[in-house]
Amino acid sequence: MSANSSFSTGNFSDPLSTSNSSTVPYYLACQHSVPRMAVFTMYAIISTLLFLPLYIFVLYIGIQKWRHQRFEPARISTNPSDFYTLNMMISEIICALGSALFVLAMFSGGRLMYLLGLYFFSINVPGQSLFHSLTCLDRYLAVVHPITYMLKKDTLGVRIRNISNICVWLLCFGYLGIVYSHLPNFPIIPFFTILGISISVMFFCCFSVLWGLTHSAPGEVQNHKKQVDQTKQRAFYIILAITSTLMLRFTGLLVGFGLKNVGSLDQRNSCGRLDAAVLLTLPSSLVLPLLFLHRAGKLSCWK
Repeated sequence: MSANSSFSTGNFSDPLSTSNSSTVPYYLACQHSVPRMAVFTMYAIISTLLFLPLYIFVLYIGIQKWRHQRFEPARISTNPSDFYTLNMMISEIICALGSALFVLAMFSGGRLMYLLGLYFFSINVPGQSLFHSLTCLDRYLAVVHPITYMLKKDTLGVRIRNISNICVWLLCFGYLGIVYSHLPNFPIIPFFTILGISISVMFFCCFSVLWGLTHSAPGEVQNHKKQVDQTKQRAFYIILAITSTLMLRFTGLLVGFGLKNVGSLDQRNSCGRLDAAVLLTLPSSLVLPLLFLHRAGKLSCWK
C-alpha cells in the first residue's frame, strides 16, 4: 500500500466506517475529532513548552558535569545512570519535536508532516523503555553486587555501558523500519514485546534489591549495615519509581492499542482509549530527568 493512499487527508472524514478502516492508521483515525485534537494539542504543548526545556536543561547540566570530570583523575567516567539519562533526553527531545509536527499536521493536513511526526515520535518508543531498563540494571548491580560493580566500573563497565547504549540506538532506528513496514497499522507485537521485556527486567531488579534490603548478609558490622541498607533503599525507591511510571505507560498503551481488536469492546470508544493512553505516557518521560536533577542537587526541596 502506498503512502499516498495511507495518509491522504481525505481518508480521515469517518474513521469508524468500514469503508476506510483498512486504509486509515488506527492511531490517526480520530485525529479530526475535536476531543482528540484537544488532547493531542495539550500533549504537544506539555511536551514542547514544559518538558522540552527540562530535557535541554538536563543535557546542559550533564555536559557541564562531564566537562568538569575530564579534569578530575579520580572521576574519569560518567555515572552509568546519568549516562543513560542523558541519552534518553536526546530521544525525548526528538519525540517532543515529533509530537509538535504531529499536531501541526492535524491542523494543516500535511501528509509529509504526519510521517515525519510519526517517525520522530517512534524513535522514543523503544528508547524510553530500554534506557529505563538499563538504569534499573545499573542500580541493581551497584547494590546487589557492589564489589564487582566498583572494581569493574571504570574498565569493563564503561565498555558494557557504551556497547549497550549503541545497541539501544540501533534498536531505536531499526524500529523505524518496523513502523514503516507495518503502515498503516500499528506494530503491536514488536512494541509490546519490547515493553514487556523492559518491565520484566525492572520487576526483577526491584524484587532483587528489595530482597537484598530485607535480608542482610551475616556478620555485617552495624554501622556498615546501616550504610549499605540506606544505599539499597535509595536504589529500591529509584527502581520502584521507574517501574511504576512505566507500568502506567504500559497500561495506557495496552488499553489504547492492544485492545483495539477485542470484539466485545465498543470500537466507538477507541478514541477515548487512545486519549487516555497518550496522557498516561507523560509520567514515564519525567522520572529519569527529575531523578537526575535530584542527584545533581538541583531539587533541594525534594528530599
